[in-house]
Amino acid sequence: MRRASRKSSSSAATASAGPTKAVSKEVERIDQFFYAYADSSSGMIDPEGIETLCSHLEVPHTDVRILMLAWKMGCEKQGYFTLDEWRTGLKALRADSISKLKKAFPELVQEVTRPTNFQDFYTYAFRYCLTEDKKKCIEIPVACELLNLVLGLQFRPQVDKLNNYLMYQNEYKVINMDQWMGFIRFCNEINFPSLDNYDSDLAWPLILDNFVEWLRENKS
Repeated sequence: MRRASRKSSSSAATASAGPTKAVSKEVERIDQFFYAYADSSSGMIDPEGIETLCSHLEVPHTDVRILMLAWKMGCEKQGYFTLDEWRTGLKALRADSISKLKKAFPELVQEVTRPTNFQDFYTYAFRYCLTEDKKKCIEIPVACELLNLVLGLQFRPQVDKLNNYLMYQNEYKVINMDQWMGFIRFCNEINFPSLDNYDSDLAWPLILDNFVEWLRENKS
């Protein structure tokens, strides 16, 4: 059996090292991008760093695309991006600069709004707003803002009425996950504004039974 020449062995090693070197360079650029906004003491991008990032992206920090970015990164704590989270999201988006991140936004929006992903994003949005470890509910004003942000484009009439009701009623001070998931189910399944297929016997959260009753009373 002929031995591979030293030259061909060297070429093969160089070829196999090529992609690895390219990946490490990409990670290096993504890390540099991260440290441009990270706080030096915490080693994370904090709320102030996120505001600066948003300013450079020319979007408000309340823009739904920033929440989508947090979802893509798998961020666990509201208002903070860790280096590992940043790497996860930006490698997937192939973005290592402001200009590339801007260009990645349309693709990100398209990804999130696919039916297979949107339910996960909607669930994530609620969990992301739980600012304390053992917290299981979000306050009504926060829920209203979040509904505007994540459902407003697709279901504006329903969201407007639901927010009006939530701010009008005084029985509930907070919203839990079951109620939150009931809202998107309502938007997806119930004919609006007729409500002719709403059946209170179908295990809806009580807050939605009350909402529908309020809508019918105000319609008449």
